[in-house]
Amino acid sequence: MITVALPKGRIAEQTLDIFKEIFNEDFQFKGRELILKKAGFTFLNVRNWDVATYVYHQAADIGVVGYDVLKELNLDVLELLDMKLGICKICVGGIKGDESYKNKTELKVATKLQGIAKEYFSKKGIPAEIIKLNGSIELAPLIGLSDVIVDIVETGTTMKENGLEVKEDVLDYVSARLIANKNSFVAKKPQIIELYERIEEIVNK
Repeated sequence: MITVALPKGRIAEQTLDIFKEIFNEDFQFKGRELILKKAGFTFLNVRNWDVATYVYHQAADIGVVGYDVLKELNLDVLELLDMKLGICKICVGGIKGDESYKNKTELKVATKLQGIAKEYFSKKGIPAEIIKLNGSIELAPLIGLSDVIVDIVETGTTMKENGLEVKEDVLDYVSARLIANKNSFVAKKPQIIELYERIEEIVNK
């Protein structure tokens, strides 16, 4: 039995579609169901930000999680495969047409990706005060809470609708990754490798 942690929503559905293609069986969570047992697998339906934690603590053997979460949490797990799902990027965003942030001696940066933002500005040699927000991050520059934001961008529509624009790319390619717990990988290596190979075949076809 392999336990798989999946992030709620579209990525979980797309991953279960891959399992459906592999095993020729229908896999889906019903309603608000959090656990699905089928074909020798236990699937856990959890928040994207919790997937890597479940895998790290071996509550799940493998999981599918966004690279942004992996990089931000920096947990000691094995990254096995780029699933090529949920493709986006991480950007610095600010008020459209306003470049004054470039002249500041210290930047105020609003983000939920604190570690990624801190590392980015540190590498550029720019002192930055990181302000953690969990949602509606676009609001921060508009009301003067921050100079810029660091956020995930898929189409850029949310920024545009709120009078912001992408200023710089922090990570220009972010996608969902298949990860494994290191101990599980040793204990269940044949099963995990076989599953990995079958998923890779579908992802890369």
